Amino acid sequence: MDTNQVYDESQIQVLEGLEAVRKRPGMYIGSTGPRGLHHLVYEIVDNSIDEALAGFCSKITVDILPGDIICVQDDGRGIPVGIQPKLGIPAVTVVFTVLHAGGKFGGSGYKVSGGLHGVGASVVNALSSWLEVEISDGSHIYYQKFERGVQVDDLKIIGDTEKTGTKITFKPDNEIFEDLHYDYDTLLMRLREQAFLNAGIHINLRDLRHEENPISKDLCYSGGIRSFVEHIHKRKGLQTIHDEVLYLSSQNGDTTAEVAMQYNESYNEVIMSFANNIHTVEGGAHEVGFKTALTRVFNDYARRHGILKDSDKNFSGEDVREGLTAIISVKLTDAQFEGQTKAKLGNTEIRTMIDTLVNEKLGEFFEENPSIAKAVIEKSLNASRAREAARKARELTRRKTALESTSLPGKLADCSEKNNDYTEIYIVEGDSAGGSAKQGRDRTFQAILPLWGKMLNVEKSRLDKVYNNEKLLPVIIALGCGVGDDLDLSKLRYGKVIIMADADVDGSHIRTLLLTFFFRFMRPLIEEGHIYLAQPPLFKLSRGKQVRYAYTDRQRDEYIAELAGENGAKVDIQRYKGLGEMNPSQLWETTMDPESRTMIRVEMEDAARADEIFTILMGDKVGPRREFIESNAKYANNLDI
Repeated sequence: MDTNQVYDESQIQVLEGLEAVRKRPGMYIGSTGPRGLHHLVYEIVDNSIDEALAGFCSKITVDILPGDIICVQDDGRGIPVGIQPKLGIPAVTVVFTVLHAGGKFGGSGYKVSGGLHGVGASVVNALSSWLEVEISDGSHIYYQKFERGVQVDDLKIIGDTEKTGTKITFKPDNEIFEDLHYDYDTLLMRLREQAFLNAGIHINLRDLRHEENPISKDLCYSGGIRSFVEHIHKRKGLQTIHDEVLYLSSQNGDTTAEVAMQYNESYNEVIMSFANNIHTVEGGAHEVGFKTALTRVFNDYARRHGILKDSDKNFSGEDVREGLTAIISVKLTDAQFEGQTKAKLGNTEIRTMIDTLVNEKLGEFFEENPSIAKAVIEKSLNASRAREAARKARELTRRKTALESTSLPGKLADCSEKNNDYTEIYIVEGDSAGGSAKQGRDRTFQAILPLWGKMLNVEKSRLDKVYNNEKLLPVIIALGCGVGDDLDLSKLRYGKVIIMADADVDGSHIRTLLLTFFFRFMRPLIEEGHIYLAQPPLFKLSRGKQVRYAYTDRQRDEYIAELAGENGAKVDIQRYKGLGEMNPSQLWETTMDPESRTMIRVEMEDAARADEIFTILMGDKVGPRREFIESNAKYANNLDI
């Protein structure tokens, strides 16, 4: 026994005050990456939104100041400044320095609130290098400053005013966060959601980091979540099946539920659910209630009107949600979220409320609007037929491959290792590049699948077309984990799925088509971090026996200067136009050797944003795509056109 490894009462740490937050920030904000950094802003804004829900706040201003300092100001009642009787210090000091302190646990402070845990303000304070709060109570302006969660001075009066409200300014702590840069578009997307969810509230986002080029956006939507659905369709350039956004709502005491929904001609569903203005990205009881009732209403109507015959199977949930955009928003007094990041709603009673709402109101709408009912149910019928065709194609594929000597694609060069903790597959465009990759690889753990034939844009296709596509089917079979609803990650044959395409426009197109396929039909591969992009070099630079590989124009220039030396000797520059130009040893050294290669792991910070981008880039509408490219062209500095 190692006497240094003693486990007794001296090993039990009690973290005082906000030390716990600084010790384990991920428990409170999810991560210390970009998501956690932006979450700080959401926590403060959520408190202002709660004031709006209570009827005391009409305008919120969020400023990104130089140095990525955040300032959030509202015209609510202002955080109380009186002495908190239990602790004997001002209530505002308690809010910013004590975990689980706030006006949302009972009493009459807030009936409906997103910040139910009472840790938001104190967590932001704990994870900021400094934070300042100014409170206007209609008579005076109060001020207090904190550094890394600890008050620097006592609460003091710094002026007089007839206004009310709270102003919080903070600088995230570089000891906690990997990167302190705030992304304007990320904040805009979240704040726009809040404006949609709270019809009539004014939210102003300003990026003031560059004095010569400030950016400002005023957000106010009188149509509420109906405007939200319209915005999604307009942004994506989607053609709707019916003109009107269907709006359903009900109230039971202090609990309200509302749904806005509209069908479009795409094959993809977008369902976003919210509880007390918090985006429940993992759904929960309200989303389950909606989906269950929606499927029931469609099947009941289709049976009653003879659209589904006695011999037909019922519609599945996927059938009735194809092409649906829906926003579900509930507001309740005792919201039970899972975790501080509030990804899922647990209240079972809300499921019944939403189920009843959709069952009654949507059923009535269909009876009163038979032309709309017929149009959307016809779409579900087509989806059902395509699903059945996909099932038959899948079974046919299985039968075919089972009769062959091997069930793997003929062009797949497999590896000998079977444990997917170590294996990786390179999906390579073109036989010449595939040949180099096969010769240059390590056969122990690296498999190569060359692609050929026409690549399918799945954004415009259902699953049955995927099974009939000669380019995608080998990918599905090689990975071994199924596709769509049949996907089972435990059967994935390779831990790393690496897309290796040429470093030019055609290669970028191929990568995008494959990523669209993975996102639409094998999304868990992205969510669990299995998809990678190989980074082949753009240039080979040599002088005598000295060789350098450059992956960017800047790196090329640096290597030219290095190899040329002070006398400016001649440096040979080879521009790789395709992977096939590299011999096997070069391909191994630059792109496939785990010791020296560079790869990008494809991650999905925000599924809704990713969904929007894929629809814009890969859909039918030219206008939204042109707008997206024009506004993002400044970021594409390494394209070879």
